[in-house]
Amino acid sequence: MIRHLLSGADLDADTATQILDTAAEMAAVAGREVKKLPALRGRTVVNLFYEDSTRTRISFEAAAKRLSADVINFSAKGSSVAKGESLKDTALTLQAMGADAVVVRHPASGAPHRLADWVDGSVVNAGDGTHEHPTQALLDAYTMRSRLGRLAGLSVAVVGDVLHSRVARSNVLLLSTLGAKVTLVGPPTLIPVDIAAALAPGTAVCYDLDAVLPSSDVVMMLRVQRERMNDSYFPSAREYARRYGLDGPRMGRLPEHAIVMHPGPMNRGMEITPEVADSSRSTIVEQVANGVSVRMAVLYLLLGGNNR
Repeated sequence: MIRHLLSGADLDADTATQILDTAAEMAAVAGREVKKLPALRGRTVVNLFYEDSTRTRISFEAAAKRLSADVINFSAKGSSVAKGESLKDTALTLQAMGADAVVVRHPASGAPHRLADWVDGSVVNAGDGTHEHPTQALLDAYTMRSRLGRLAGLSVAVVGDVLHSRVARSNVLLLSTLGAKVTLVGPPTLIPVDIAAALAPGTAVCYDLDAVLPSSDVVMMLRVQRERMNDSYFPSAREYARRYGLDGPRMGRLPEHAIVMHPGPMNRGMEITPEVADSSRSTIVEQVANGVSVRMAVLYLLLGGNNR
């Protein structure tokens, strides 16, 4: 098993499959009356979050606690960071406290890679800037496999704000490794030039959502990240919804077995309508539940199942 999880590119097919298989075993624990395992007793996991987060932070906290680890939640707001402390000094403080694993979310792309140079423990990237979010890709892959029974050969359409999406980048890398075919869909202004070739050979790009729906096994809608946009990338929210939003009629063009995903939080009515988000084809709530199991698997394999 790898020492750090910083990118979807860190995972080969065998390692990724090992994590997904372990997550399935962890999911079985969630159905028990006592949902805790002693696997990481005596270990310390630090959640180091420089950006606001609900799902990811709580998911990692729940995962670590279910494995009986000691959890320290560190928020940049109200800490020495607000007084100007650098990431390196914060890392050295965590190192002195004996952190076995640091789960980090940071607005600067590449911050987890720097952190990995400064601490002895394992580093897990929980989202860095517009770069990557590998555990989100793992839970997405786990959800697809649970619903559709396989990953190899699936056609996955990743739709929307690819330019600012760390989720899209990690999913392209991981799903391609596991044998799925990924198509990036969105306005030309929100799909970086040559991103498909740069991330994974075989990844396609399409600017017409309606053209890809009939052949898609999975449609993954991305949040339009308006907080990261300094310019107008499309005329209006209404125009974006008309061209790239997933509504009832568009969902009807999907194959009967196809599923709809969204990493959350959603802009309901813009990239996805309530009718679709709350339908039986939607896996959005499942993704949140699966996130805990997948992150349990990652922490267990990095700390409990890793011979270092």
